[in-house]
Amino acid sequence: MAESLAETTAVPTAERRSPAAAFAARFEAASAGGGLRLAEIPFLTQINLRVDPKSPAAERIGTAAGVPLPVEPGTAAGGGGLEVLWLGPDEWLVIGPGGAARDLVDRIGEAAAGEHVSVVDVSAQRTAFVVAGERARDVLAHGCALDLHPRVFGPGRCAQTMLARAGAVLVAGEDGFRLLVRSSFAAYVAEWLLDASVEYVTPGEAAPA
Repeated sequence: MAESLAETTAVPTAERRSPAAAFAARFEAASAGGGLRLAEIPFLTQINLRVDPKSPAAERIGTAAGVPLPVEPGTAAGGGGLEVLWLGPDEWLVIGPGGAARDLVDRIGEAAAGEHVSVVDVSAQRTAFVVAGERARDVLAHGCALDLHPRVFGPGRCAQTMLARAGAVLVAGEDGFRLLVRSSFAAYVAEWLLDASVEYVTPGEAAPA
């Protein structure tokens, strides 16, 4: 999922600069050994959705989005280029490619058909980091209290948690993890990820700070 979203958001405008753009070269250097991959996926569409999961509107919204809203706590569902994360009993985060916010908000609004639903574009609120590779869990374990063992937190799981004292939404996928963090904390989290990965990076691979 992370790869497909990255491919569809690869052309930011000249005026836009992602929250962790300054770390791109250092992420690339830390990823050179193959045991770990760090990257930013900037400018994803992110829609916060609140609706009664038992209401007709919830079912219609899932149909319109092409992804039924997951109702099991801590799970994620994907389809049609979108991913829906369970955040609470009546709250979800809908993630899609960059530039899709207006269309997605309109589709959800039409599906709600006047029922009590909250649909808010929060795309500018967070950026996304990829932490993948065989050492991904080791790196995250330095600052995350969740049990990240694949049997507990494998593909299709998500959670709101803390990483090194920064709030984050952590999503497990087939190719690793994604971290959604506040844009204002992006530089802090990027620096922390690089520091936590030092012992797993072959000497000479990491770019200078």
